[in-house]
Amino acid sequence: MEMDERKLRILQAIIDDYILTGVPVGSRTISKKYDMGLSSATIRNEMSDLEELGFLDQPHVSAGRIPSAKAYRLYVDTLLETGKIPSLSVENVHRLFSGRIHQMEDVIDHAAQVLSSLTQYTAVVLSPKGVQPRIQTVQFVPVSSETALVVIVTDMGVIRDSVIRVGNQMDSDALYAISRTLTQEVRGCTLEEAGKRIPALIDRLSGNGDMLQELYGLLSDGGKNARRPHVAIGGTSNMLAYPEYSDVDKARNFLSLLETRDKLAEIVRGNGEMAFTVRIGPETGVPEMTDCSIVTATYSTRDGQHGTIGVIGPTRMRYSKVLSILNSMGHQLTDLFSGLDEEE
Repeated sequence: MEMDERKLRILQAIIDDYILTGVPVGSRTISKKYDMGLSSATIRNEMSDLEELGFLDQPHVSAGRIPSAKAYRLYVDTLLETGKIPSLSVENVHRLFSGRIHQMEDVIDHAAQVLSSLTQYTAVVLSPKGVQPRIQTVQFVPVSSETALVVIVTDMGVIRDSVIRVGNQMDSDALYAISRTLTQEVRGCTLEEAGKRIPALIDRLSGNGDMLQELYGLLSDGGKNARRPHVAIGGTSNMLAYPEYSDVDKARNFLSLLETRDKLAEIVRGNGEMAFTVRIGPETGVPEMTDCSIVTATYSTRDGQHGTIGVIGPTRMRYSKVLSILNSMGHQLTDLFSGLDEEE
């Protein structure tokens, strides 16, 4: 038995209808709603063949059919291979990023919220893997006679701002002088590289050991955190609106997975630098996502590093729309991160 053009047309109609309604599709529905010039009996026979071929499932004996993961895979591959992804105006996405957002983590957080709003699914956005922010300035701002706010500004924005203890003889001029010296010493360094320079500076800047030791701790902590990708999630509860997740245990397991951000980042990042990836149902390799699909795209930074944007939805998600939105948002994020430094 082969997949011919008629079977493809019927399968396409069933997938489109089920994505829209979430209700098992019968032959009479296809006959009435889609002008194929075929009788219900003919459509019913073709649906039986499609079921035998593994493209349709029948949840109940008396119910209509629903697409299988194999059917969605054929559907998505056809979209990708023939370039039928409709274009979403980049300007429409650009308007959602119209504010001046300079810090990478803020952009990523905002992107996750925008993506979940546009798709009505759960969105996950990951910062580029392996990107190490480089220091531009270190500033000490007096807060009281014994404390100061240390602000570490990098090429990805303000990433550390903490209050530390300083000597009671440290006025604003002295803090400014130390800020200038530190900036000269560590400009262009990663946080880890800057941390390694602090012990030598403690010897040079005598009398400021305690303050620099606290700075060393901030740089060390920041370096460890910088190695981990920033994971932003939007629309956590969106999936609960779909009947596939009306089961309490299934919903609880899905939400628990979203809380384990390191594991989620590993799942979503998937095949790394591929322009698009679509994993459907069991293809995710995650039991909690058997009824989900994960669609991802990549964006780039000016130095060629790649981040990931992804959408998690039911297997009957609107793939065409999701791929279009991810394509447009990927371009927008690439443009933003390519010009992030120049705008500051």
